Amino acid sequence: MNQFFTLTIGGLASGAVYAALGLSLVIIFRATRVVNFAQPALALLSTYFAFTINQATGTYWLGFLVAIVGGAALGAASDRLLIRHARAHGELGSVIVTLGLLLVAQAVSGMIWTSEPRSFGYAFDFRGLFSAANIFAVVAVLVTAAGVLLLFKLTSLGLRMRAAAFAPEAASLVGVRVGLMVTAGAMLAAAVGALAGLLAVPPLLYPTVLDGIFVYALTAAVVGGLDNPIGTVVAGFTVGIGLSYVSGYLGPELVTLASLAILVVVLSLRPNGLFGRGLARRV
Repeated sequence: MNQFFTLTIGGLASGAVYAALGLSLVIIFRATRVVNFAQPALALLSTYFAFTINQATGTYWLGFLVAIVGGAALGAASDRLLIRHARAHGELGSVIVTLGLLLVAQAVSGMIWTSEPRSFGYAFDFRGLFSAANIFAVVAVLVTAAGVLLLFKLTSLGLRMRAAAFAPEAASLVGVRVGLMVTAGAMLAAAVGALAGLLAVPPLLYPTVLDGIFVYALTAAVVGGLDNPIGTVVAGFTVGIGLSYVSGYLGPELVTLASLAILVVVLSLRPNGLFGRGLARRV
C-alpha cells in the first residue's frame, strides 16, 4: 500500500508537468489549428534563460520571471519570423518548420551552454512524499489552466483568438486582426510551455531533457482533446499517474511503450480525444 501511495503522489507531480506542456500545445493548436512541435524547444530555451539568471544573481524567482517573459517573446518571434510563413504552405509545412526549430534550438543550446548536465534547483523543498515543490507544481498548473479557460470563455481577447483560429476570413471581415491574434496565442502557449520547462527540468538541465516529457505531454493533449484545455489537464494528471504505476510495477523501460499504447488506443476509439469534439472542416 505504501508503494501505491508513493507512486500516486509521484504521478501527480509528473502529471502536472505533462499537463502544463500539453496545455501549451492546446493553446497554440486553438490559435493555429496546427500541432506545434517547437513548444519543447521554446520551453528549453526559456529554462536556460532562467538558469543563466539564477547563476548570475542567485535568485530563483527572477530567473522564473525572465523565463516566462522570455518564452512569450520567443513564441512571438518564432510565429512572426518562421511559422507564419510556413502556414502559407499548409499544415505539413508548419509541422516541418516546428520540428526543424526543435532540432535547431537543441543544437544552439548545446553550443551556448554545452551539452553537459547543469544543476537546476527546485523552487521549494523537494523532500518528502508530497513535498512543497510537488504542491507548487500541481497548484501552478491548476491556476494556469483556470486562467486559460477564463481567457477563452469570458474575455474579448479569447473570443477574438478563437475566431481567428476557427474562421479567419469571417473574423477579418468583422475587424479582428487575425495575424495579431495568432501571435498572441503563440506568446501565451510559449509562456505556459516555459512554466512546464521550469517545473520539469530540476534537478538537471541539458539540451534533450524535455524530449521524453514532450512525448507524454503530447499523449495528454491527444487523450484530452487538442481543442479542450481542461480535458488536457485532466488527461495530463491521469497519464502521469498511469505511467507512474507502469514504472513502479512493470519497470521504467516500459513507460514510453505504455504512452504510445495509450495514444494508439485513444486514437482508434476516439480520434478527437476523450474530451474533444469532432469538427466539420471545409474540403
